[in-house]
Amino acid sequence: MPQFLVKVADEQGHLRQQVEHGYSEAEVHDRFTQQGYLVYWVKPRTILSRGGGQRSGKLRQSTFLIFNQQFLTLIKAGLPILTALDLLIKRQKDKSLLRPLENVRERVKGGELLSDAFAAQQVFPKMYTTTLMAGEKSGGMEEVLGRYITYQRMVQTFRKKLLVSLVYPAMLVSVVTVMLIFLITYVVPKFADLFNELGAQLPAITVFMLTVGLNAQKYAWIVLVVAAVAVILLLQWKQSDRGAERIDRFLLKLPLIGEIRLKYQVANFSRILATLLQGGLPLVPAMETAGESMSSRQMLNGVAAAAERVKEGQTLAHSLEAQKLFPDLAVEMLEVGESTGALPAMLGSVAEFYEEDVQTALGAAMALIEPLILIIMAVFVGGILISLYMPIFTLGAGVH
Repeated sequence: MPQFLVKVADEQGHLRQQVEHGYSEAEVHDRFTQQGYLVYWVKPRTILSRGGGQRSGKLRQSTFLIFNQQFLTLIKAGLPILTALDLLIKRQKDKSLLRPLENVRERVKGGELLSDAFAAQQVFPKMYTTTLMAGEKSGGMEEVLGRYITYQRMVQTFRKKLLVSLVYPAMLVSVVTVMLIFLITYVVPKFADLFNELGAQLPAITVFMLTVGLNAQKYAWIVLVVAAVAVILLLQWKQSDRGAERIDRFLLKLPLIGEIRLKYQVANFSRILATLLQGGLPLVPAMETAGESMSSRQMLNGVAAAAERVKEGQTLAHSLEAQKLFPDLAVEMLEVGESTGALPAMLGSVAEFYEEDVQTALGAAMALIEPLILIIMAVFVGGILISLYMPIFTLGAGVH
């Protein structure tokens, strides 16, 4: 459906500009007029105008979690959805969430379902809108929203643990990189000037290091430009289906890192699917929603193919096994869950098992990587310093 940029004023005279779906400019104009707004203009949303739409930024997961907790509390207290939204909008300070919520409120006022209103914003996870839809159909909005909040807490806790374990290695790599750049582009050229003044006979390793340092200082800006262009092209290529699939295949084939990435994807998929199934969503729509939430393109395509097999009557375990992506242990656990009628609970167990496995594997990997980084730093820094000070030692020995 086409998108239009709309500028309106409410009864209090507050101006607002937002993106709205509609069939035509006239249809959107009439819709807002019937809702009591003064419509200034309605324009087709072009590529150039997309920066001024409602998508003011990436949704902050911590703020979104707090919103859902407050939203659930108000609903449990018996407040109507519109009243709950009004109260939360008044207290909301995060603009990346405020503008979409205002649009949701207006859509719900206009008669749209809550799930459709959230889905139209294009900033909320599909899993969230699907969860709301399941709650609307089953009449158990409080229950499904509570499960989604539990899912959010678990995911955020898991991600925080991963980030904490990666902080020290990232800082170590950054410090080593900055130190090497400083030595090669600043310190080495200074020694080159000194050796030129002394006119000393230099060892081959010193000549090589001076050549590297002088060239690095001279062509550093070219290297930076080339690196920036390469990164931009790589990011653009990653946006394409072919590029995303090849990059993902490369990452999954990396030793240690690929295995950790795969287990993380399996844990994430299992957690999402368990939450959706517990909310009352059928298996195939739940698989499609969980698959679209995957950051791995191979996992996304594999889950989509597995969903087609499930549509044809195959079991979930056999469908995933045919994709040759899921570990054998995960497939066996899911097969047991299906045969016993406890698939959501078994999916939760799979998620917990692989989340713990990822944390253990990541801790072991960091225990190996950190000393390796220190050894590499010692070799490079020591090699540079030895090559620079060797002529000075030689000259000192000659004087004595």
